[in-house]
Amino acid sequence: MPGTTTDTTADTTADTATLIYRRADVYHDFYRGRGKDYRAEAAAVRDLVAQRGAAGAPASSTAGSSTAGSSTAGSSTAGSLLDVACGTGAHLAELTGSFADAVGVDLSAEMLAVAARNSPGTPLVRGDMRDFRLGRTFSAVTCMFSSVGYLATADDLDAAVRNLADHLAPGGVLVVEPWWFPQDFLPGWVGADVVRADGRTIARVSHTVREGRCSRMEVHYTVAAPETGVEHFTDTHVMTLFEQAEYEAAFHRAGLEPEYVRHELFGPGLFVATRPGGAA
Repeated sequence: MPGTTTDTTADTTADTATLIYRRADVYHDFYRGRGKDYRAEAAAVRDLVAQRGAAGAPASSTAGSSTAGSSTAGSSTAGSLLDVACGTGAHLAELTGSFADAVGVDLSAEMLAVAARNSPGTPLVRGDMRDFRLGRTFSAVTCMFSSVGYLATADDLDAAVRNLADHLAPGGVLVVEPWWFPQDFLPGWVGADVVRADGRTIARVSHTVREGRCSRMEVHYTVAAPETGVEHFTDTHVMTLFEQAEYEAAFHRAGLEPEYVRHELFGPGLFVATRPGGAA
């Protein structure tokens, strides 16, 4: 059965301004086709939660324990998971079997529609990471794929981290994948990929520059399929280059204890933050 989707946005007309998030089918097929390893990433997140959590976290998997035939990152179930900015549900689909229950939140209704197909039965909520309210806490909260980079100001970052922390149980673990720190950003970066999925070809070319405290990425997509022909659209991503110290300060202000972790699967690294307290 499909996941149940509810809406917590204060403004029901609010949505992501970035076009690709309204073309969720293209987004999902492109990143899958390019080789983003959601299964390995989910296993890494699961292990970090297990190593640091005291709020009913699942047991840590051993390196390489996720097999090609497995649909989840590990087999034991414990605790609860909230995946914020869950997108098309690719991480959720790999993690739901490792937690007793899981919920996904995203601002894009189109992304959630794809997530409902990819992670059937998982409750899905439309909401803004800065102010959604679920009225409960979780033993693990995640916010992946540099989604926090779309926050425009330090105040926005504070609001989002505080809200994520409010949904975290005592002893729980928050995992956030940041956008690049200013010193790690490469101005002028050009990306180019062509993938084939489900009978269509998707070409993506991007160019990224720095504008003050932000990176600005212009992306061109060409999508071709036998039934629909060729279409082309462009997209712009403006993301804030927060300093590592700004992230850490936001975590501390939210009452969390953060650690920055370099990881081979996550170019910008990960913040792993715990909420003091015992098992929930």
